[in-house]
Amino acid sequence: MRIRHGSFRNRSLPALDPGRRQFLRGAGLLAGASALGCGQLRVLAGDVERVATPFGVQAGDVLANRAVIWSAADRPARMWVEVADNAEFLDAVRLRGPAALPETGLTAKLDLTGLRPNARIHYRVIFEDLRETAHASASLVGSLLTPDDPTVPVFGAPGRSRRRDIRFLWSGDVAGQGWGINPEFGGMRIFETMRRLRPDFFIHSGDCIYADGPIQQSVALPDGSLWHNLVTPAKAKVAETLDEFRGNYQYNLLDDHLRRFNAEVPMYAQWDDHEVVNNWYPGENLVDARYAETDVDVLAARAQQAFVEYMPVRFGERNRLFRHFPRGPLLDLFRIDLRSFRGPNTANRQPVAGDETAYLGAEQVEWLKRALLESRGIWKVIASDMPIGLVVPDGADFENGANGDPGAPLGRELEIAELLRFIKEHRIHNVVWLTADVHYTAAHRYDPSRAAFRDFLPFWEFVSGPLNAGTFGPSALDGSFGPQVVYVKAPPPGQANLPPSAGLQFFGQVDIDAHSARLTVTLKDLDGAALFTQVLEPERGAGAVAERWR
Repeated sequence: MRIRHGSFRNRSLPALDPGRRQFLRGAGLLAGASALGCGQLRVLAGDVERVATPFGVQAGDVLANRAVIWSAADRPARMWVEVADNAEFLDAVRLRGPAALPETGLTAKLDLTGLRPNARIHYRVIFEDLRETAHASASLVGSLLTPDDPTVPVFGAPGRSRRRDIRFLWSGDVAGQGWGINPEFGGMRIFETMRRLRPDFFIHSGDCIYADGPIQQSVALPDGSLWHNLVTPAKAKVAETLDEFRGNYQYNLLDDHLRRFNAEVPMYAQWDDHEVVNNWYPGENLVDARYAETDVDVLAARAQQAFVEYMPVRFGERNRLFRHFPRGPLLDLFRIDLRSFRGPNTANRQPVAGDETAYLGAEQVEWLKRALLESRGIWKVIASDMPIGLVVPDGADFENGANGDPGAPLGRELEIAELLRFIKEHRIHNVVWLTADVHYTAAHRYDPSRAAFRDFLPFWEFVSGPLNAGTFGPSALDGSFGPQVVYVKAPPPGQANLPPSAGLQFFGQVDIDAHSARLTVTLKDLDGAALFTQVLEPERGAGAVAERWR
């Protein structure tokens, strides 16, 4: 039996040569195919349409032996995933995935397990119509690189570690402030700029959508010309229903550059405020005439479901997004969540910690302490959805940790102080913070000699973004933890909400040399021009960990 269009090879378990069979069996894919079902795809007679897959494929939350594969269909359909160790998909194994149903926004995710560490994994996805009224979809192809981890068994034995340079990117803020997909501008061009750098992975630092930011067909520019947006019904108003939140993700995925980027670069996605509504916190009641639903907890529940459906994330116990991702001997990545467990936005000057001062929340703080203490990677990168020392007001209150008071930590700063003190007490070196949120790019060095609170080790924080949104800034600094602005690029004084066509769209690039363990951060613009570079040498003693991996 053959598939009518032939774009997705239809075969039972192939006859593998010993090397390739070892790859697949050792990766757990042969067992996975048997458990999930590896049957024949149905063949339809007659001239009927195909299942459409308008939003491409994505991979995310990659571990040494696991990865989430995502896609979506235009109707109820069964997801099938082929996995191979080569781009030609010779001797690939086919896995039966979940059904894309209306209950999940017609999205589907398959969490591949048992993958080989330190390997290029090629995958392709098709959908088969559950009602048998359409041909299977055309195949969508993607790839990802798993990190090294010699503790992961492969074919019954520990893996072999291989020194390899690491490159990854980070940024945030997509389709905000009314700046959507403009075909005349070339769409969301920054994603093509990033794709060409061939990074191992991408950290999406939040504001993946702007659910509270409608998109109009045209926006007047200062020079009298017009910015022309693609528009959809879901972006005509603020998102309140589940389908409207879903529509915001669907809008972004109309961009060719973003879909191509997603297929080639796996992602670690965070969420911040605009996935729900500006500056939100649990328990908030909105005062905004645009909203019929003013209970933010209701909006956040719908928004979280859409985020889980449309982003390639693996939520943990009790829907926890915070997670540790080992990336081999050189790097451990820690994704934190500064939105879900916070207290209300206040003046943020409470002298004693309590429910109102929660930022990460007690459980997440303890998790991060433990994860940092157990980290085996030389570099410990904390992916944060908000910066530490920049002041972000929410009316008369404050939206992030900083409160504008340069004195001793107060309010949400108390949790940051607790964490920084722990890092110093346990001599956890080589900690770097990466973030976005403020819509400009900057490099900050935090120095205890400049700070009101001095019980911490010096560290760097790098800020980037937006990806396709308005440019603002720079923000005021809070001196409690001694930040120094080493570099900043933002709009000129008096200018704000600049369009992507102004060129002030930013992302960050991190390169780690496999031999020296030297980490280099480069802040880049829309066209990939290097604006600022900072080279960080690993602290002495940290390299002993890496030696055990070689």
